[in-house]
Amino acid sequence: MSDTLKEKIIYIVKAISVILLFFASSYFKVFLAVILRIDLKHISDLNFLILTVLSDIVLFFMFYFIYRKDLKRELKRFKDNFAKCFDTGLKYWLIGLGIMMISNIAISLFTSLSNSTNEQNVQSLIPASPILMFIAAGIFAPILEEITFRKTFQTIFKNKWVFAIISFLVFGYLHVMNSTNPLELLYIVPYGALGFVFALADYETDTVFTSIMMHTIHNSILICLSLL
Repeated sequence: MSDTLKEKIIYIVKAISVILLFFASSYFKVFLAVILRIDLKHISDLNFLILTVLSDIVLFFMFYFIYRKDLKRELKRFKDNFAKCFDTGLKYWLIGLGIMMISNIAISLFTSLSNSTNEQNVQSLIPASPILMFIAAGIFAPILEEITFRKTFQTIFKNKWVFAIISFLVFGYLHVMNSTNPLELLYIVPYGALGFVFALADYETDTVFTSIMMHTIHNSILICLSLL
């Protein structure tokens, strides 16, 4: 087996491992709930946020262990080219934000939907603990989601547009998959728009920290607006 083929297999195995760990992270909450003696059947919003943050911490260290060399290299690239990364990230984020806003307005105008279940769930958790919500949604969610849906996908899908389209579809579906209303599949468009532009930003800057930065800014702004 050539070194190049061996390297590709290793990267694909890492990518698949990260994706599986991300979707299995809900079981981390169950394990932690048992340790902390939290009743999942009658869990409060505060305890749910505590379990979420603890689960995110566990997942973060797992991801770091898997991708530590890559992340260190990409962090250095991000620091060395910060101006380019910020300009590129900001440009694509604004494009994605525009698509997100227009598609959300269209969904509200032409359907009975006013907001996605995902957004409603996020909004309902903020009053329980704004600080924990900021840590979970403003810090860990961008890091974990970008490593899972940008870093790993770029490893598997080398073509720029295939990478961006897959990011659009999977990232969009991730935010509506728990909905019981089929109409909410329309929200794949606004959520997926961010996944699409974040993929393009990472592709152009060759570092996942570009999308992590913009995703963090995006989520943090939304949390602050909700608090206001």
